[in-house]
Amino acid sequence: MIINDSFARELAADLLDIDAVILRPNNPFTWSSGWNSPIYCDNRLTLRHPEIRKKIAQNFTAFISEKFPDVDVVTGTATAGIPHAAWVSEALDKPMAYVRAKAKAHGMGNQIEGGVDKGQTTLVIEDLISTGGSAISVLEALQFVGAKVEAVLSIFTYGFAKADERFNKVNVPVYSLTDYKTLINVAIEKGIVTGDDLDLLSSWRDNPDTWPK
Repeated sequence: MIINDSFARELAADLLDIDAVILRPNNPFTWSSGWNSPIYCDNRLTLRHPEIRKKIAQNFTAFISEKFPDVDVVTGTATAGIPHAAWVSEALDKPMAYVRAKAKAHGMGNQIEGGVDKGQTTLVIEDLISTGGSAISVLEALQFVGAKVEAVLSIFTYGFAKADERFNKVNVPVYSLTDYKTLINVAIEKGIVTGDDLDLLSSWRDNPDTWPK
């Protein structure tokens, strides 16, 4: 679910302008999953643009204040969600935690840093949702220690059905600042993609695991 349609368009334009999202339908990227993709999203580039990262934090903060004002902890995903969770938790004057992909092999062996206590509520801030696998592993780690995850908040989502199915299965809602559909519409308006490009982008969106076959 998109948090604010107007800001979704504004943020999509920002991400395109700073090359945090690159569209390359005729020379696709290869993701770590092995999928071929006409789009590459690196929201970490927002960190070098204070005006953009501030808008992201402000919109997350306003949404949480309205919908989840009593949440106990703001949790970021390692590593890209950490800075955004830090800015949001600071603005809300809430405790912050972050979750590693796996527990440390040394020291206290923590997977959750900062800490979320049993029975506490938390929101997870993720920079990007593709298949949902990484976010689900974070939810499982939090639920294992007895925390209640109210929702996942992401900067960008591809809106894949596979991710929707995963989040529905664990009964955790997902709210995003912008998404693939909005970004493509903005890219068309900016003249970044043409009609032929749009056909390739649409076919990938329908069958990302087998594209471009």
